[in-house]
Amino acid sequence: MTEADFEALLSKVAYQLTVESQRDLFKTSKEFETRVREVLTETGSGDMNIDFDPHPHVFPDIAIGSYGVEVKFTTNDTWRSVANSIFEGSRNSSVENIYVVFGKMGGSPEVRWGKYDDCVIHVRTSHVPRFEVEMTSRESLFKKLNIEYKDFSVLPADEKMRYIRQYARARLKTGERLWWLEDSSDQEHSLPFQARLYMNLDQQEKRRLRAEAALLCPQIVKPSRGKNKYDDVVLYLLTYHGVLCPQARDLFSAGSVALRSDSQRGGNYVRRALQDIETEMLEAANRLENALFVEYWEKSVRPENRIAEWLARADSFAEGWKPSEVLFLNRESHNTSHPR
Repeated sequence: MTEADFEALLSKVAYQLTVESQRDLFKTSKEFETRVREVLTETGSGDMNIDFDPHPHVFPDIAIGSYGVEVKFTTNDTWRSVANSIFEGSRNSSVENIYVVFGKMGGSPEVRWGKYDDCVIHVRTSHVPRFEVEMTSRESLFKKLNIEYKDFSVLPADEKMRYIRQYARARLKTGERLWWLEDSSDQEHSLPFQARLYMNLDQQEKRRLRAEAALLCPQIVKPSRGKNKYDDVVLYLLTYHGVLCPQARDLFSAGSVALRSDSQRGGNYVRRALQDIETEMLEAANRLENALFVEYWEKSVRPENRIAEWLARADSFAEGWKPSEVLFLNRESHNTSHPR
């Protein structure tokens, strides 16, 4: 069967299913997918050999020789739907050309078909990045990525993620951050199923998270009147650790943290809070993955140079004091030496 023959078959199938849906709506995705298989069998040649009981997670849903059909269904009045994972771990290896048959039961019921690579228009970056398809005239995601789907689909997972990260970063608005930063498929990161409140964490974890956030966000040393200086701290804790901190300023300027190592009141509470977690910040500088520094500092920095880079950035933010004159004065003993 040629590509033109298969597409002509899909046109007949879509037309028949549209007529049927306008006469009697399909109620569920399972009912619709079963009927797609039946109409393909009835309309096509007798040797199509369609499997009516495939593995529930196989991609695409229907395999017909080298052709495949992914079935999408909605009871809403929309032509847009979440599709499969970008990693396509359960892809049928015999399928080379994939199409979408989409049943829209909301509004005016209709069934359409399209080439899969033309219909994929976006990636939804949830726990597992997933394609989104739309059956209207929109620019294909793969045109935006400047790679053809057939080439993208055979890339290793880490190569796919490089394309998707670049696409996602280009769409970020001011103040937004990516939560998925892995450089390779074996560096999996996922959020906890339940968000946690910062105040309920044990002291050791609080210190570790405060140190990570302080390291990535040196703007916390800005004067108290500085706007949005804690925004990135809040976003980091929430998007990377699933930790909600309603009062972010208390992480570094409250007496409960600033007076921990020196009970005398007054002075620069942010400076004193940072002095108290220097050891944890040094450890974080050596431990955190480079992708985080690319994300938050917009540059790659080697672990041994990160404290020096942080001090330079903090000096540019602070007013009335110079972090490099009072913080990390003994860092050479922690394997992070770098001349100031």
